[in-house]
Amino acid sequence: MFALVESGSITSFPKGNKGIKIGDYNYPPAVFTLWTEAERNAIGIYTVEIDYTNRKNEEWYINTNESYAFGSGKVTGSYGTATAKAHADAKWTQKEIDDGDAPSGADTDTVAVEGLKTILIRQVKAKAEGVLNKTDWYVTRKSEESTAIPSAITTHRKAVRSKQASMCTAITNASDTPALETLYTYTEQEDGSFTRPLGVLPTL
Repeated sequence: MFALVESGSITSFPKGNKGIKIGDYNYPPAVFTLWTEAERNAIGIYTVEIDYTNRKNEEWYINTNESYAFGSGKVTGSYGTATAKAHADAKWTQKEIDDGDAPSGADTDTVAVEGLKTILIRQVKAKAEGVLNKTDWYVTRKSEESTAIPSAITTHRKAVRSKQASMCTAITNASDTPALETLYTYTEQEDGSFTRPLGVLPTL
């Protein structure tokens, strides 16, 4: 990404796939590919350096748009402070209800916008259901033909339900969005494996 700086201010962001006119001079596309950075800088073209310090994982945060500045002989793009996504549900306020912004029948206990906790718990339950579906046929067969369910399958299904419950509890107990992010963050262990505090559902 390039920026054109004129009289100390950024005036445009040339794409670098075609020539550019600066003042009375027309420069070929090669200015962006064959010229050195110093040669480009001499005519006011700079490679934009992106500072990702404030940029956070968009699964958990809302990042700002990039802003650009010229200083100390370089053009820098940077992000503002990211905003954590709400971890708890937002409910309709009495004012919103009175103003007619809420749906019919809503009260102050009605969820207006789901928070991360609600979304993540639903995802965990859906994944657990998907795992259990793979062995549901054992339960159906027992119901229809009285064929015993293998003990390993019974143990597995209990483990899935138990782990689902503990995962949902951990999510519920997370105090804020950073705490939720920590639950889902994998770290490498001494044996080379990767684990996360939330754990994972058992599989056969």
